[in-house]
Amino acid sequence: MALITQAPRGVQDVLPAEVYRWQAVENTMRQVVQRHGYREIRLPTFEHTELFARGVGDTTDIVGKEMYTFTDRGGRSVTLRPEGTAGAVRALLQGGALAGTLPVRAYYLMPCYRYEKPQAGRLREFHQLGIELFGAPLPDADFEVIMTAREILAAFGLKKVRVEINSIGCKDCRPRYHQALQQYFEGHREELCETCLQRLERNPMRILDCKSPICQEIAKNAPITLDYLCDDCREHFESLKAMLDGCGVQYTVNPRVVRGLDYYSRTVFELVHEGAGAQGVVCGGGRYDGLVELLGGSPTAAVGFGMGIERLLSVMQAEGVEIPEPFGPDLFICSVGDPARDAARRLVYQLQEMGIAAMYDINGRGLKPQMKFADKARSRYCIVIGDGELESSSCLMRSMTDGQETPCPLDPGAIANAIK
Repeated sequence: MALITQAPRGVQDVLPAEVYRWQAVENTMRQVVQRHGYREIRLPTFEHTELFARGVGDTTDIVGKEMYTFTDRGGRSVTLRPEGTAGAVRALLQGGALAGTLPVRAYYLMPCYRYEKPQAGRLREFHQLGIELFGAPLPDADFEVIMTAREILAAFGLKKVRVEINSIGCKDCRPRYHQALQQYFEGHREELCETCLQRLERNPMRILDCKSPICQEIAKNAPITLDYLCDDCREHFESLKAMLDGCGVQYTVNPRVVRGLDYYSRTVFELVHEGAGAQGVVCGGGRYDGLVELLGGSPTAAVGFGMGIERLLSVMQAEGVEIPEPFGPDLFICSVGDPARDAARRLVYQLQEMGIAAMYDINGRGLKPQMKFADKARSRYCIVIGDGELESSSCLMRSMTDGQETPCPLDPGAIANAIK
């Protein structure tokens, strides 16, 4: 019985008493990104496995260890999405959106799935905001995406957030960097974990993202990407820094920011909360100029980010940022006696048709329990209907915030006007 009444490991419920926090965060995210010109895209929960193996990269932990992959009844290998970018590229290519006027701006709010060890700020089902900007090769696009992320976090009043940026080069200059990494890590072959030994030949940059403490310590002295950039990548990165400087944006150049997905190129960045320790990365993103072509489209510049909602709620709590609990219904109607209950029922449904959030007691409780329920439901107003109110066709409308009572005709139009 315990298996039926408990959620699987690595997921969490969001109950009605808590969901307003999520709704407030999601609403603010939507407002900010829509103000920047992004339009929503909704993606399938699962895709063909090959999409992620090719797009995310088979040398990443996500593809190698963390994907929920299964064979469907038709014998096809499908995978619950571990991230949003590959699916967004697939959808926009399939729908022809990238063949039209560029740039294209898209965003999504959705759950993703990775088989990881559950811990604080890291779940197997997690939710994120993602924005994707296609068809803009200049560093202005990098700047826009970073500024959009900053604006979202600023909208929640977060103060302890820093911007960390890096450039990991392009297909022209990265081979030299990979060679330097291979030479460095070859000298530590005996100390590397088994996974990183495989990465050493195929993609040594992934060693920099290893979660093993030993590999992390070795990586501290590894060559950095900035020393191997080609002229174009260096100019792109310097232009981005000049734009951030010109707008007074404080940032840190952190050569250890590489992100965990193979499709990134040139600019990568993270927004880190200073008080959240290892789980302080609230947002991460960068360029992925080669992904559209890799998945079958024409060469298309692209840049974006992912922002975890669970992680954001956690750092808001750590910084003491409160989200006010919203009111419940506009009006709760208490009744005494069957005739009054009949009148309350009619009034509620008349008010609802007029756009008023109204409720009445459907359990036939006494007046005192009804009043307690109205208060617990955080009703803005409450009225009581009894024989006297029915006879006089009037009532007292009580504000549940300050207790002030105002006479009002027992008429749906009058009550609706008094509430509005």
